[in-house]
Amino acid sequence: MYPWLDEVNQNIKKRRQVLFSKDSEFLADLAELFAARSHRVMVLWALDFAAESVAELERAYPEERRPREALEAARQWAAGEVKMRYAQRKILDCHAVARELSDKADIAACHAVGQACAVVHTAGHALGYPMYDLTAIVRRLGPDSCREAVEQRKAEYIARLFYWDAHAPDYQGAWAEFLS
Repeated sequence: MYPWLDEVNQNIKKRRQVLFSKDSEFLADLAELFAARSHRVMVLWALDFAAESVAELERAYPEERRPREALEAARQWAAGEVKMRYAQRKILDCHAVARELSDKADIAACHAVGQACAVVHTAGHALGYPMYDLTAIVRRLGPDSCREAVEQRKAEYIARLFYWDAHAPDYQGAWAEFLS
């Protein structure tokens, strides 16, 4: 009835870290929507969701600053305030946090933040955020209790994408030259 749950359960059995793939049928419509959007829209969308994941990680690990630093660096990079190498280092540091954690949901959340921040480099990283974010939801709730939350989250991705599509021209922040 819910084919994406079959994929998730297969990936759990195979002991995969990420339970959704870029080729997942469940994410195909999202990938199409992403491909039809401007790089700016995708940056606004990705950093918006990354901020939610960072806040969640900060609740669990109040002393851990690397996910927040990655988000701040990505925002600065998108605004042309820092160079790619600086932001890249912060993003890699965020991914490094995941290697230090034992909670599978939090590991996925760290990778989700890193993927979202990397959207500044190329919009192709955008699908990485839902792959990891949805994995975090499944890990947190369990495969038998996650269906509604996963489907609701996907709906949030789409709604927020349409929001940023309509409101990107109203964004008051600066843009780096490569995003102009």
